[in-house]
Amino acid sequence: MKFHLEASFRLSGDASCALPDLADLFQGSADILQKGAPVGHGARLADWRLEENQIFLVLDSDKYVRAHDALLRLRRPLAQMLGKKHRIGVRGIEVTRFEIEVESNREISHKIPYVNKIDFEDGKLRLLLDVGPGGIGEAELDGRIPDRIVSLLEEKLADYGGKGEHWELLWESPRRMPIFDSDPTEEMVKLGWIKHGSSRGQWIHGPESTHLFRTFERIVLEDMLEPLGYREMIFPKLDTWDVWKKSGHALGVYPEIYFVCPPKTRDPAFWEEVMDHYKVTHEIPLELVKEKIDYPIGGMCYAQCPTFWGFLQGMTLPSNDLPIKVFDRSGTSHRYESGGIHGIERVDEFHRVEIVWLGTRDQVLEEGERLKEGYRRIFEEVLELQWRMAWVTPWFMAQEGKAGLSEMAGAGTVDYEALLPYNGNWIEFQNLSVNGEKYPKGFTVKSQSGEPLWSGCSGVGLERWASAFLSQKGLDPDGWPEAFRKRLGKMPSGIRFL
Repeated sequence: MKFHLEASFRLSGDASCALPDLADLFQGSADILQKGAPVGHGARLADWRLEENQIFLVLDSDKYVRAHDALLRLRRPLAQMLGKKHRIGVRGIEVTRFEIEVESNREISHKIPYVNKIDFEDGKLRLLLDVGPGGIGEAELDGRIPDRIVSLLEEKLADYGGKGEHWELLWESPRRMPIFDSDPTEEMVKLGWIKHGSSRGQWIHGPESTHLFRTFERIVLEDMLEPLGYREMIFPKLDTWDVWKKSGHALGVYPEIYFVCPPKTRDPAFWEEVMDHYKVTHEIPLELVKEKIDYPIGGMCYAQCPTFWGFLQGMTLPSNDLPIKVFDRSGTSHRYESGGIHGIERVDEFHRVEIVWLGTRDQVLEEGERLKEGYRRIFEEVLELQWRMAWVTPWFMAQEGKAGLSEMAGAGTVDYEALLPYNGNWIEFQNLSVNGEKYPKGFTVKSQSGEPLWSGCSGVGLERWASAFLSQKGLDPDGWPEAFRKRLGKMPSGIRFL
């Protein structure tokens, strides 16, 4: 890896009188530019010149002391010398050219922020960065933007062909013969349990389907959450950018979210043209609407638990109150599934019970085991499913382009999968994640004792539970497991049509 940087220090006055001192400083700069690097490595000042109130420099380097770091290293001794001896200040840094060279066995077509051009030749990628207004300047150097560009480039090169995520089978239930072999969604539509909503990947659930969902909820609450001392909360269902930045979702959530854009103003006069157009044409003038809405402030609920953390943000929790255990079931979640929507199991709008717990590392791991045991009892003794558990790449590592197990011992994700007899595939219908310090650190939540806080979350997806259960047990309640029928009670009659 090589860096070539052409930049200048802008001074408060003509520094011609300081020329000898500048020469001494730059001739002896090797120690500054190569400090911390192996012998023979680091940065090198290839050229410099003074033009009245501006010092121009050319820096070349390898990966050990990158050129932009070398430039920043020079700023302080330069300012001290000029200020103390000549009463001249360093007013800023201007970048006129910045190139990065990386070894690679292939081209890269991705658009990378601040990169103007990418060439591939002789096994090397050469990046020419944008400089000047809107490009790389002093603020971007101080903000470590060049280092993040390099990290992003390395990630994209490593991601070529896709990363295989970790998947390790932990446990599998006994084989159970299914009593149904059709697509449950198709049968639910035929029986009038559900109908398509007006939006893509959206269903309207009738009394029967809704009663099934509420039974699943009640089982989770009565058999697991209430005995374990969970308290119900209501989490917001609009996630702002600030929330997603702290939770880590801002790294890669964009292709899957429904964006939320507020109107530029609520003034009816501003919207009169839109309203008049509809009155005349009975069509929504979408292009005109597009001009009148503001930038997205975030998106509709994607993962459900991130907005909870605003309740704790910046707070210190009493040690005696740990662990904290809460859940939310107050609204829908939304993900844009692209071409992958199918039936009720892969939808854009879905319903979940979100379970969140936090405490010390040991408390969070112990609680995770209690929840796993609760799920096992429900899936084995109440629903009688054919299912399995697998240790998988944690969501936060997958979103950051990583694979394998978490570096935080004990942290990670368990997926619960059920067999779909009608197509022979396994569907993930439940998960449980121990997220380590990720959320408490992101939202600056501390404990009274000073011991690091961990957290976990688990989403009970009602559509996925229904898909798993109905695929194996069918839609006739008489064929459902006795323990579940007792919890179900009487199935309500549906809505009839003439």
